[in-house]
Amino acid sequence: MPINPADSPILGTLYGSDPARAIFDERAWFQHMLDVEAALARVQARLGIIPPDAAPAITAAARVENLDPAELAASVRNVGYPVVGVVKGLSRAAGPHGAWTHWGATTQDIMDTATVLQVRAGLALIDAELQAIITALSRQADTHRHTVMAGRTHLQHALPVTFGLKCATWLMPLKAHRERLAQLRPRVELVQFGGAAGTLASLGTQGLAVMQGLADELGLAAPAAPWHVARDGLAEAVSFLGLVCGSLSKLATDIILLCQNEVAEVSEPYVPGRGQSSTMPQKRNPIASEYILASARAVHALVPLMQGAMAQDHERATGPWQAEYLALPQAFVLTHGALAHARTIAEGMVVDPARMRRNLDLTGGLIVAEAVMMGLAPHLGRETAHHVVKHACDRALTAGGTLEDALMQEPEVTSRLDRAAIAAMTDPAAYLGATQQFIDRVLAQ
Repeated sequence: MPINPADSPILGTLYGSDPARAIFDERAWFQHMLDVEAALARVQARLGIIPPDAAPAITAAARVENLDPAELAASVRNVGYPVVGVVKGLSRAAGPHGAWTHWGATTQDIMDTATVLQVRAGLALIDAELQAIITALSRQADTHRHTVMAGRTHLQHALPVTFGLKCATWLMPLKAHRERLAQLRPRVELVQFGGAAGTLASLGTQGLAVMQGLADELGLAAPAAPWHVARDGLAEAVSFLGLVCGSLSKLATDIILLCQNEVAEVSEPYVPGRGQSSTMPQKRNPIASEYILASARAVHALVPLMQGAMAQDHERATGPWQAEYLALPQAFVLTHGALAHARTIAEGMVVDPARMRRNLDLTGGLIVAEAVMMGLAPHLGRETAHHVVKHACDRALTAGGTLEDALMQEPEVTSRLDRAAIAAMTDPAAYLGATQQFIDRVLAQ
């Protein structure tokens, strides 16, 4: 029975995703180890290190079905690592040629390279989901570029913005994350092959040729030197996932706030029964946003584990390396699940422009007090204009009228502006600054 909900056939529908679980599944990891062993045999056969007919036999035998799970579990329990059991099963399946498996390699070479193959597939999955969300948010930003709403600071009305600008603000870091992903891939998608202590001494003068050949065979890059105890690449990958989850948390937090009954400007896509309560039939809880936040918190807790595991002793670590396997698969699975929830929101969010306008008008025009102050400043001076508008705002708040009506009672204002000019000055849609240019700049990135 799964202990982690992300691995559960039931709760796993909320945490993580099936595609990510398939990549980081234990069985898939063992298959990658076999793939590395087979690739190593092919390279060494070409270089004349092992007999040429050994490579086809080892490659044909390198199937996870040839491993006995019970035998492998017993080996891991005794040895502490799975590679001894993997090599034993592979060697047996390859028959007489099995004696040439794992030639010159060490346990960590196989495990690390197998992990890198998983990470490569995981990053491709993350990248595809990021692109889908970017596409959806770009469409929303353009569609709602003129949908005026209240901008809020400290959870209170501040100045008018547009919902398109809000979408562009959600969108901007996701575009940056795709750039980060492209930049980090060369630093993490590296073959690991260094032998017992990172010198490849067991292969004599052919060590570098085998390392490069293994990298080419697996479609990876070859590092300048083995990275057994230089774990920055994997730590960077999980740190990147933490950044992605942080940006998704911003989107989810805003959606949760916007869908409150008292605000009701944006809601998650409605599916009958989704987000319902067992006792309150009216409820439509923001489930996707809630699970984005939950997954993000879990990923953020795993980032320090990966970064802490970088403190590895001498040429092979005594514990930090093993800790990585507790964090890395979970971080990828949870991040992809959070992205899937975010994609659902981005593609299907329900926007209510009429409600946005009603909320915008709740304060009777006070949201454009800055606009009025800046409009009056050339006539009165900035300090006097601030004082006059503040007095009008206090009057409106006390009497319950509009800012326009309160301004009409200020002699300093009416001596210079008529009602039409004041009405134009208090129109929220007229005080949006560089909103359209900002949206265009984000979409053009």
